Amino acid sequence: YIDPKNDKEFADPDKLRYWMPVDWYNGGMEHTTLHLLYSRFWNKFLYDCGLVPVSEPYLKRTSHGMVLGEGGEKMSKSRGNVINPDDVVEQYGADVFRMYEMFIGPFDQSAAWDTKGIVGIDRFIKKVWRLITESEIKNVDNDEKQLFILHNTIKLVSEQIDTLDLNTTISQLMIFVNELSKYETITKSTAEVLIKLLSPLAPHISEELWQYLGYHDIIAYQSWPKYEEKYLKKKIIVIPIQINGKVRDTIEIDSESSREHILSSAKNSKNAAKYLKEKELIKEIYVPNKIINFVVR
Repeated sequence: YIDPKNDKEFADPDKLRYWMPVDWYNGGMEHTTLHLLYSRFWNKFLYDCGLVPVSEPYLKRTSHGMVLGEGGEKMSKSRGNVINPDDVVEQYGADVFRMYEMFIGPFDQSAAWDTKGIVGIDRFIKKVWRLITESEIKNVDNDEKQLFILHNTIKLVSEQIDTLDLNTTISQLMIFVNELSKYETITKSTAEVLIKLLSPLAPHISEELWQYLGYHDIIAYQSWPKYEEKYLKKKIIVIPIQINGKVRDTIEIDSESSREHILSSAKNSKNAAKYLKEKELIKEIYVPNKIINFVVR
């Protein structure tokens, strides 16, 4: 593959040094032995013969799981459980098909196809479309809460894609979209980031939405979003308030507030105050940034 038309020598040394080792070699888990034989064993042999410059043929080696039939068995024509990708693409589109295969389970494990499960991905893609095309998108700054959600999502999605945790990548994007759906207005910068993060998973709708935002270049050529650590410290947090161990209310507080201020705010919250009224307060428990519990009798 590196120098197939070279009749003078095994391969051009410059080309061998340029192309080898391969960055990433992936193969199906059912063929692991043969993949290692074809790639690693033969490369070791060629290296010992002095024909290739590297002893290891690739920097990274992974094996992906199989998509099984709906009953959990390997797909085969004889069992009649084969899923035709063309049929799925015709009904739901290529993006939904791609994303469902990523969402179905961990990259390195086999998973059974579930026709009902693909509907959830279809709903998600449509929700993203509505979010971008029906929301009011403005060139304004994000508030503090939006900045945390935005940069936390960039961080998690970037890490999960690098480790091939594609199912959790999609879950994180679902959380992101759900949070953005709570706002009537979305900043243009946030919309851009969402589309960029979605583009490796659902490239077709991402290109459409990129053009909808007014861009005429290809999103695949855009730089990947970067998160900033300073926005990952969540200043405003939600704390549950318990009365005798049962959650009765929640409050939003500044994480840097004093213990006294936080407990006072909790006592005066609408729902908690009802349960504290005419009760003897035995104990106040505050686990910083996690929970408040009032013990009463």
